Amino acid sequence: MKLKAMYSFLNNDLTIIEKELEKTTVSEYPLLRQANLELLQAGGKRIRPVFVLLSAMFGNYDIERAKHVAVALETIHMASLVHDDVIDDAELRRGKPTVKSRYDNRIAMYTGDYLLARSLEVMTNIEDPLAHKILSQAIVDVCLGEIEQIKDKYQFDQTLRTYLRRIKRKTALLIAVSCQLGAVSTGASEDVHRKLYWFGYYVGMSFQITDDILDFTSTAEELGKPVGSDLLQGNITLPVLFALEDPTMKREIEKISMKTTPVDMEPILEKILNSEVIEKSAQVSEKYLQKAFRILEELPKNRARSTLQSIAKYIGKRKF
Repeated sequence: MKLKAMYSFLNNDLTIIEKELEKTTVSEYPLLRQANLELLQAGGKRIRPVFVLLSAMFGNYDIERAKHVAVALETIHMASLVHDDVIDDAELRRGKPTVKSRYDNRIAMYTGDYLLARSLEVMTNIEDPLAHKILSQAIVDVCLGEIEQIKDKYQFDQTLRTYLRRIKRKTALLIAVSCQLGAVSTGASEDVHRKLYWFGYYVGMSFQITDDILDFTSTAEELGKPVGSDLLQGNITLPVLFALEDPTMKREIEKISMKTTPVDMEPILEKILNSEVIEKSAQVSEKYLQKAFRILEELPKNRARSTLQSIAKYIGKRKF
């Protein structure tokens, strides 16, 4: 089953969110309006709004409340992608030119800042101090994650703990908070919204590790960017950490720098693909996924829970 088919019963509500996203992100200023319109048209999985809506079903579901959380979380995600592309000097995202490549770094940074500000404005529609506390702390941690990513570029002596903390802040946190805030916005109990946070966290960790694997195993067409882009940009992912345990691969990986070209990368990419590091990374991803399933078992049985389970299974089965 395709991912969108799993939550097709949310289509009407997701259409509402898409319209709200457009209203929220489009600016009167022509340059910002064009940059944000291109971001929206680039699409995306909208997985964070989906998690918000499904988690909201554990309380007194109300799309008029949940939509504000969904739009805020997706807008923060969009902002983080724009900033990420500046950090990575990325020319393409989802196969299309990034904001920084179409305009410049300054425009991209202020576009990201604008989106962050708009997300906070949208959240003022939720009059719950807890929701604002959760969201503001999440933004702080996402920013720390961005700083860590800059600091850790081309640092080949990283530990597994450093990597896991970075992907928590980079990806897992916003998914966790999407689940938690969806439930908080519709009055779910503390026990439920805390469990949904941990479900989102475990799914988010698995999701990012899988993305890091796909950066090696997928094709440029599927990725919308060159294979091995993360390593080329100096980002040390889980497959690379495992590859660094092999002395031969370690010597080659440590030669990679900002001057390395995609052609230079081909020999080490082939060695990584032909080694056991992909399978080892997949096993770590699967462990996080199993933790997510165990958390789900503790939540009330409803359509939302079964859909969350289906989405988590889909994430675990993405093609390596």
